Amino acid sequence: MKTPLRILTALLALTLLATACGDDSGDSSSITVYSGRDQDLIEPLLEAFTAATGIEVNARYEGSADLALQIQTEGGNSPADVFISQSPGALGLLAGEDRLAPLDSSLTGLVDPGYAASDDTWVGITGRVRVIVYNSDLVDAADLPATVLDLTDPQYAGQVGVAPENGSFQDFVTAMRSELGEDATAEWLAGMAANNSPNYPKNSAIVEAVGRGEVPLGLVNHYYNLRALEADPSLPSVNHFLDAGDLGSLVIVTGGAVLESSDAKSEAEQLLAFLLNEESQAAFAAGTQEYPLLPGVAAPTGLPALEGYATDTIDYSVLGDGLTGTIELIRESGLAQ
Repeated sequence: MKTPLRILTALLALTLLATACGDDSGDSSSITVYSGRDQDLIEPLLEAFTAATGIEVNARYEGSADLALQIQTEGGNSPADVFISQSPGALGLLAGEDRLAPLDSSLTGLVDPGYAASDDTWVGITGRVRVIVYNSDLVDAADLPATVLDLTDPQYAGQVGVAPENGSFQDFVTAMRSELGEDATAEWLAGMAANNSPNYPKNSAIVEAVGRGEVPLGLVNHYYNLRALEADPSLPSVNHFLDAGDLGSLVIVTGGAVLESSDAKSEAEQLLAFLLNEESQAAFAAGTQEYPLLPGVAAPTGLPALEGYATDTIDYSVLGDGLTGTIELIRESGLAQ
């Protein structure tokens, strides 16, 4: 069983603290982080960062979309210095309003091209691949679809769990709009609605439903099922990775950005660089089962290489530009029940 993230990061913090003890700078600066990632995941890394640098971190934890809207409302008076978003759509939304400061190219250059904003306004931290999770007791692998577009076929009626109000599903739909156009996307959504695809509030709920046989298949991010299997290896839920390049295997990144209104941009960039060092990336991989984006850091055991999933599957900037339209399109389709 993998070492828990909190233990890994605690050990990391102790190592970094020992290194930092020789620093007499007495740095007492602080930054504020708005995090769309869970507190249990991010807080140990923030504590390790403080131990390493002396920079105190105040953190606020909410959904990525909610925090993006909060930053919009706060405008130039936002107390946030750093925004960590589970969805690139929320980052793109703020970038489109010039609320994000350009990052130093040495920071965005830490990840492969495609995993940072083309205008350097945000940088990817971890990656997730969209998959079809299925119950192997109920579904023969030979009957799985070759593409996500096939899920509107009548044979899948009532068989595919979806989370229409989840940010990752919305990013996926926005990508479809960009790649296939409005009409084709509206048709796919209407087909899923006509198939009476069961609705769930989030990815984890879909995986749980598939595991207990409530629904045979579901559209989720890959790591949710890996976490479920780590907790209970007897579950019959299996990830089906579609071919690289298929919209159903879209790579979605968690990203970090510095607010244009921040008075502590240097310290804020230090935090993002810390989250992209080898130790932090390894901790992310072990604790979240997500893909690290720093080249050379091993992905969780059993996952296909991320390099096989082309970074040009989607221009991430469109995810923010189209987020509002996507939400409306999903509502109009009747898929969200």
